[in-house]
This record gives sequence, structure tokens and C-alpha cells, in this order.
Amino acid sequence: MSNELGAWPFLLLAIAATYVWRGLGVLFSTRIDPQGAVFQWVTCVSYAMLAGLISRMILMPLGILAEVPLTERLAAVAVAFVVFFGWRRRVLAGVAAGTVALVLLVAARESGWFAG
Repeated sequence: MSNELGAWPFLLLAIAATYVWRGLGVLFSTRIDPQGAVFQWVTCVSYAMLAGLISRMILMPLGILAEVPLTERLAAVAVAFVVFFGWRRRVLAGVAAGTVALVLLVAARESGWFAG
């Protein structure tokens, strides 16, 4: 390849590869039964992986979250669950409440309001 072309061939190849898989997805999507056993199994595995990742973030965090005490992380999760189930299982409300609770707990500890 000459230097005059630069990255254009690679960009076009990446675009082609992306759209080939998207096109195949559209073709095969009509044959997928969302109530079928395979699709339900994939859904269950997806939820299990998500639960595992969230549990790991709470119990064994990395980075700056590791500086937050476990009690504060668990309290924020409890708030998130209460709001989630209290507001007719609205995920956004639960996530927002848990986030706000964690931020407030960390701010309260850092300002000296409690010894968390």
C-alpha cells in the first residue's frame, strides 16, 4: 500500500465488516423465536453475567470505588433496591437513587458528618 492512501483502506474494510454482520443479523432476526428455549437461555446467561459484574463492583471494587467503605456501597445498593421496587420496578429510578445515595454517603463521610 502506498502512503498516499493512508488509513482509508482500513477504514473501508472496517465499515464493510461492520455492515456485513449487521446485514446478516437482519436476515437471521426473522428466524429467531424470542420465546424459544435458546433465546431464553441466552437471556438468563446475560442476566447472570450482569449480576456477577455488579456483585464484583460492590464486593471487590477496583480504582477509586475501592476507597469507599463496604458499608456505604451496601447502603447505596439497599436504597437503589427500595426505590426500584417502590416505584414499580423502574430501573432508571433505582440506578439514580443508588448513585445519589452513594455520592451523599461519601460526601457526608468526607465532610465529617459521620465516621462511615
